[in-house]
Amino acid sequence: MNWPALRKCHRFLFAAALLLLCQPASATKRVALVVGNSAYQNVALLPNPVHDGAMIVATLKNAGFDVVDSRHDVPAAELRRALRDFADRARDADIAVVYYAGHGMEVNGTNYLIPVDAKLERDTDVYDEAVSLDRVLVAIEPAKQLRLVILDACRDNPFAKSMKRTVASRAIGRGLAQVEPASPNTLIAYSAKAGSTALDGDSTNSPFTIALSKHLTTPGLDVRRAFGFVRDDVLKDTANRQEPFVYGSLGGDDVPLVPAPAAAPTTPAPSAQSEARRDYELALQVGNKDALNAFVAQYPDGFYANLARIQLAKIAAEEAGIAATEKARLAEQQRARLAAEGAQTAQQLQAAEADAKAAEQARIAAEKAKQVALEQAADAERKRATVETSAAVAVPGTAEKTQETPKTHETNVAALTSGPPPQADLAKSVQIELRRVGCLTGAADGEWNAASQRSLTLFNRNAGTRFDVKAASLDTLDAIKQKSSRVCPLVCEHGFKAEGDRCGRIVCGDGSFLNDDNECEKRRGKTPTAARERNDRRERAGRADRYDRDLPERDAPEFSAPRPRASQRASGSGAGQVVCGISGCAAVSRGCHVEYKTTAQGGPVEGGGGNVQVCN
Repeated sequence: MNWPALRKCHRFLFAAALLLLCQPASATKRVALVVGNSAYQNVALLPNPVHDGAMIVATLKNAGFDVVDSRHDVPAAELRRALRDFADRARDADIAVVYYAGHGMEVNGTNYLIPVDAKLERDTDVYDEAVSLDRVLVAIEPAKQLRLVILDACRDNPFAKSMKRTVASRAIGRGLAQVEPASPNTLIAYSAKAGSTALDGDSTNSPFTIALSKHLTTPGLDVRRAFGFVRDDVLKDTANRQEPFVYGSLGGDDVPLVPAPAAAPTTPAPSAQSEARRDYELALQVGNKDALNAFVAQYPDGFYANLARIQLAKIAAEEAGIAATEKARLAEQQRARLAAEGAQTAQQLQAAEADAKAAEQARIAAEKAKQVALEQAADAERKRATVETSAAVAVPGTAEKTQETPKTHETNVAALTSGPPPQADLAKSVQIELRRVGCLTGAADGEWNAASQRSLTLFNRNAGTRFDVKAASLDTLDAIKQKSSRVCPLVCEHGFKAEGDRCGRIVCGDGSFLNDDNECEKRRGKTPTAARERNDRRERAGRADRYDRDLPERDAPEFSAPRPRASQRASGSGAGQVVCGISGCAAVSRGCHVEYKTTAQGGPVEGGGGNVQVCN
């Protein structure tokens, strides 16, 4: 065999495997919108926000963000356009970040960002001249992995002191109000805790922004721990007068804004027997005597040479066992044939039996030799594994590191476990994802109850999956996270209809009402004359009854009126017609016809009118 060629092939395959392993993974797309409002037109100038925005822009660009849209001193119309354009960029992004520095305020529990052209003469002007925090959350909602809003807008607000109150009960708070994001994987960070104000500091940047630029984009650092370090720095710099706060929650996995750098592949240092070991493994893969003999010829001495000889002995024992078994089979066939043919001499039969016995003994000996060879080979393989393990530990850079990397921050942060999350946390994470894809309407409380099981059943039905609904699992969580949009159809209560991903109230026009089928139906108009018509019919019926009681008894007429022919009806002739009155019934004269007339038109008084004979 051509061993140099085999070694070259082996090295080529090894290099190809390393090349495939070192291919970079698909990158995470990150986009950001940064707004800094300083030059307010109707109140005093804010010196820091423009400088704070510039610092955050530089920080995010240095961190490798794909898009960083920078705006400063923006009026209301431009701020709304910027949010609309950023929503388009966030549709195919994994991480979306909005940073705002400037004035903000809270009215009746709702937070607003104040553009530079706002006047806010009355408290109701905030609805027209400011932009709500909910509008910002809508802009970042399409992001798949993390939605982050950072507000350095908790300053002492001069608008709140000068604006008029149109309703005494309308509350205008100090700082910003506490929020609870409805969308999953959403964090909202305040420069100061809800209900408190932030400090601008003594430099051109606020303490909050300085701490953000220091910790937020640390490679591999989870965003929640980053804000923990920001909190510690701000508390220290402000003598505990300002405490940043983060609202919202994420899952159990770390979510860094900047991924940790990939570890460079380490190449183990070559050892004295590495070439022999690779060639020995190739010879074992071939698995015949020629390959092992070629290896022994190439490497006549050493540990792997002894292993190759043991493998050769094992193969020889297996071949001897096969030959002995075949010889015993043939001897048994010979003995049986001679016995069947009725051998004349006992010597032939005895010789055949002796041959069969010797063959059987040879087979047994070969089996024992094979067993010994197998045990020796197994023992040799164990020794080889021990030697390779010892060699790997001795190579620098391959042993496990016993010293921890020095920590850059001393903080009391609980260590994250690498095992699976507790069942309650796992159930809550699955419930949050089920709410995101529209399959769960209840609260995500971590209790896997009947409502949660029904919601997972809906997900299985609409997504084509077959997950066990009795308990939450990591496979279920991973599968739901792969869905970037609604899976279960939107179901609205009575009085509401589906409008995209939301339920909108059904409003019926004037003269219509909402029926049981959730549709607007026109109201039927009232008929005030119906009662009068029913009274008139009852009155006429009463008069007819009195008339029948007052009539004398008489015999029925002896003739029956024949039905007029069509020609007679057409010509107006009365032949064959009958008219009845108080005195009885009589045939209509020729040339006359019957008409109905009321009492006013000359008809009978009784009954309010009747048929009369009219002659031309």
